[in-house]
Amino acid sequence: MVRCALECSSFTAVFKCINKHFILYSNMFSQAKFLTHNQINEFKECFSLYDKGQRGKIEAKDLITVMRCLGTCPTFSEVERHLHLHRIGKAGELDFSTFLSIMHRQMEQEDPRTEILEALRTTDKQQRGYVLASELRTKLTHLGEKLTDKEVDDLFREAGVGPDGHISYDQFSRLATQQRQQS
Repeated sequence: MVRCALECSSFTAVFKCINKHFILYSNMFSQAKFLTHNQINEFKECFSLYDKGQRGKIEAKDLITVMRCLGTCPTFSEVERHLHLHRIGKAGELDFSTFLSIMHRQMEQEDPRTEILEALRTTDKQQRGYVLASELRTKLTHLGEKLTDKEVDDLFREAGVGPDGHISYDQFSRLATQQRQQS
């Protein structure tokens, strides 16, 4: 902020510069109400990897990659909407404060529990409210972000697989989202 104030030649310009930085920091601290200290640190670390010029900014074209690296799953249209909302063009740049705002909004609109429930419901053709452990194991070890057999065993142990080999997908989705929030 001092550097910015030194570059400004008039009182009005200095005031605008200070005001800009105040808004930047107050915006960042308002996001801190909704994000944990650990999340902000993790976001900053990943953001910094894409800050090519070490200027505290990333290119808009890198936004979707950074967001996905941090565990969100935005679509291209969602990213475009976030950029439009902040008046940033596809060839523009965004600072860390804006990035925090975008991440917070994206995390609010993504509901992992609902997504897990929907995925499990699609495998439950008879709508029984459960899936077979063997069927879920196959999906978890062969599709998407593949889990190891040990990871699946640990997950099933905590999920309380019944003696009949059934897993309640409501209980499973609750367990999976609790673990995600704690990590």
